[in-house]
Amino acid sequence: MNKNFDKSFGFAIHDVARLLRLAFDRQAAGSGLTRAQWSVLAHLRRNNGVQQKTLATLMDITPITLARHLDRLEADGWIERRDDPEDRRAKRVFLNPKSEPMFEMMSDLGQRVRQLAMQGINAADEDVFMQVLLRVRSNLCVATRGQETQGHCDLDD
Repeated sequence: MNKNFDKSFGFAIHDVARLLRLAFDRQAAGSGLTRAQWSVLAHLRRNNGVQQKTLATLMDITPITLARHLDRLEADGWIERRDDPEDRRAKRVFLNPKSEPMFEMMSDLGQRVRQLAMQGINAADEDVFMQVLLRVRSNLCVATRGQETQGHCDLDD
């Protein structure tokens, strides 16, 4: 295999993200929620009460795709959609109390996946890796500001 291909930054990041999703899916099997539904709940935990269209932007998915996820989550009692008092055409999305225990489970799953991913990496190297990764994200957020990044760069952890 081509050594330049093996060390391609973009491909490596993409592969790591894909494998993290796969590992999470395997750990979450049987939880009753899909990864997409987990993602909606996680975004709502950071932005509870956000407008539905803003949530779609934050998640980088189409509004119709989000609407399908919300329909299922609402039917199962995880979330609630309410009219936006400032915009009659808009809906705001809120977590229901039922979702709170799932965040502990989600956190445990995330920690297990992180431990799998970081096997053989000492704590100091993990800290450096996270600092570098967060710096890369920050650099890209600054470089793309105003270019469809609204909401994608406001993560604080």
